Amino acid sequence: TIPLPKSLAAQIHIHLTIHTHHILLFLTSRTPQSPPGPAPLGSFVYALPSSTQPTPLSTPLYIREDTLETATRVAKILAKRTGRPAYVGCSVDFSSAGRGGNVDEELEAIRSVVEVVVKKVE
Repeated sequence: TIPLPKSLAAQIHIHLTIHTHHILLFLTSRTPQSPPGPAPLGSFVYALPSSTQPTPLSTPLYIREDTLETATRVAKILAKRTGRPAYVGCSVDFSSAGRGGNVDEELEAIRSVVEVVVKKVE
């Protein structure tokens, strides 16, 4: 669990499974006001490192428009940084962030998640 940027109580929950040939990552956010129970289903993206292109290839396996961009970005970054295919499920809601989820807060959260995951994979 890591804190949502510039938020007092919201957290990003990370569930990481490291397999020998790929990474499986699920991200969701919770606040004290979040209803109990399972997190809502967000986008699910597969990214594959490419040896011929500078950016990894990716494809959405399940689409939820409000989380697709974040899931794709995290999957591509992880595939590139770890050299392994990455499956990323994301239902993070940035509206609980300090400034309502602006671009800077999203990028800060993505940086934090990637940093934690890459350390665990290495």
